[in-house]
Amino acid sequence: MPDPTASRPDMPGYLDGAEAELLPWSWAESRLRDAHNYWMATHTPEGGPHLAPVWGVWDGAHLFVATGTRSKKARNLQHDPRCTLATEDAEEAVMVEGLAAPISDTDAEHYFVLYEAKYGSRPPSGDGWVVTPRTAFGFIEHADQFSRTATRWRW
Repeated sequence: MPDPTASRPDMPGYLDGAEAELLPWSWAESRLRDAHNYWMATHTPEGGPHLAPVWGVWDGAHLFVATGTRSKKARNLQHDPRCTLATEDAEEAVMVEGLAAPISDTDAEHYFVLYEAKYGSRPPSGDGWVVTPRTAFGFIEHADQFSRTATRWRW
């Protein structure tokens, strides 16, 4: 997957007139790779939000998320594959919006090896979802950096 294109996000009132200093995609990738926990937002069949912490791995193109096939997250993704994942660090945050699909038998070993290297064990029951990013956002919360470094990446 080629690197996404960086631009300024549309944030009226926050970024108006701020000098831009776009973050490099390598900055976002290092945070996606190194995060221990992620926050995952899904949609319930009734249209409501659902937010839950998950473990996952970034392989340079996709986020693999471990969750049981009967979990609320998995049931929500079966209904609507759109989701958002965010790294655990809100001071240097990366959020990824994308589409999730159940892990395929073909891809399972690739992600299970990465997952085991990161967490020391295989995912429970071998369950999981692979999220293909469509848009990502990065923010540095420190002092004046938020308005200067707010970055959106699109594939």
